[in-house]
Amino acid sequence: QVQLVESGGGLVQSGGSLRLSCVASELAFDYYAMGWFRQAPGKERERVSCISSLDGTAYYTDSVKGRFTISRDNAKSTVYLQMNSLKPEDTALYYCAPVGYCTFETMQGIAGFDSWGQGTQVTVSS
Repeated sequence: QVQLVESGGGLVQSGGSLRLSCVASELAFDYYAMGWFRQAPGKERERVSCISSLDGTAYYTDSVKGRFTISRDNAKSTVYLQMNSLKPEDTALYYCAPVGYCTFETMQGIAGFDSWGQGTQVTVSS
C-alpha cells in the first residue's frame, strides 16, 4: 500500500517561509505526477500545486502563484513545496499525493485515491 509521509510544517509569521517534504514509498514514484493539496478547517480539500513526472511541468493554483515552488527528487521518492511570502490564508493541513493529470493549466487527482498521509500543519500568524 502506498505510504506518504509529509513533514516541514510549522508556525510562521506572515511573510515567512517553509519548505514541505513528502516521502513516498510503495509507489512507482518516477511514473506519477505528484501534487500538494491543503485543507483548512471547515473547508474542502484544495488543489495547490503539482509537478509532472517527465519534464517537470508544474501547476499552481492562482492564490499561490509566484510564492510557492514545487520540485521533486525521483532518486529520493520525495516531492517538495517551497512556500515563501506566506499569508494567514495559507493556514491549512497540507497533504501530498500522486495525481492523474498535471499540466501548467490544471491538475486532477486520482479518483478513489485513499492512501492519504497524516499531512503536515502549516499555521501562518498575522
